[in-house]
Amino acid sequence: MPAVIMILIFSIFPLIVSLILALSRTRLRSGGYQIRYVGLQNFEKQLFGSEQFHFLGTFKTVSAVGWLVAATAAALLIWWMYSYIRGNNLTVLGLIGRLITASLLFGLAMLFAATLFSGTQFGTLGVTLFYVIVGCSVQFVIGLGLAFVCSQPIRGRSFFRVVFFLPLMVTPIGIGFGFRMLADTTKGPFSPLWKLVGLGDFAWASDPWAARVFIIIGDSWQWIPFIFVILLAALENVPRDLVEAGHVDGASNWQIFREITWPQIVPVAATVMLIRVIEAFKLVDLPNIMTSGGPGIATESMTLHAFFAWRALDFSQSAAVSYLLLFVTVVLCVSYFNLIVLRRRAVHG
Repeated sequence: MPAVIMILIFSIFPLIVSLILALSRTRLRSGGYQIRYVGLQNFEKQLFGSEQFHFLGTFKTVSAVGWLVAATAAALLIWWMYSYIRGNNLTVLGLIGRLITASLLFGLAMLFAATLFSGTQFGTLGVTLFYVIVGCSVQFVIGLGLAFVCSQPIRGRSFFRVVFFLPLMVTPIGIGFGFRMLADTTKGPFSPLWKLVGLGDFAWASDPWAARVFIIIGDSWQWIPFIFVILLAALENVPRDLVEAGHVDGASNWQIFREITWPQIVPVAATVMLIRVIEAFKLVDLPNIMTSGGPGIATESMTLHAFFAWRALDFSQSAAVSYLLLFVTVVLCVSYFNLIVLRRRAVHG
């Protein structure tokens, strides 16, 4: 009972209250506040109304490259649905889930086709997906590489294990202030190096892509140790007799990793990436501290979008953005998890 009460207080109750706020118009008054039910108007404002540029981006004429991206995405999704329907695992629930996933993915492809690939700015949804896709991919590759190196019998690997784990102990606020100082091209500790390479006057915080890249660098420095530690434990649990048998049969290191090591650590890798993706969707500390979401809204994530709306006392729009983030996160993460599970079932019979 105590555990149930704690869950109700800290999880279920805030979820219900935020849903009420998302479906209402909240106004603060002297001595209290007024809540008026407005239905889906807050969501309509984010998707089609005055806040569309903030959430989705600025839409103009879709370029030829944009239409090519949209057509490619549509073809891949149609092929994916056709393969599932022709397969042996067809179920009504699975078909509905894949239709929802395909619709969301096509909508996101159209979003980037109409903004990024058409030369216009995308909103906080696109920025969040950029952090998730690019940031998590870079972090996984580097984390896996470091884990693989430290799993080998090399000199000093115990020392590097400790060093690689240290960033995980630093608070996100400290990382944000630290990287903002390190990236200062005029007064930072690396300013002589910036001037040496000709970037002494480069204001990275005023360039949208440079600011996004610097935030991903700081976020990667914080989260690579998490991926590194988990994958290192998985690599060290790979049966050594299988690896030695591969060496005896004349397999190269790449063949051993691809055919023996990687299949053994796939479940752990899939789980750690699922956790990392969920955390990446909630990124708020670094863009808030390093750039305050700027220039403009170029580095503003959806979580920071909701925080700014809440700080401006627009509780209803803040709750609406939070629920839109919840929808995108749940659909993508559940789809990812189900696809991994089904793929493993198909591979293992």
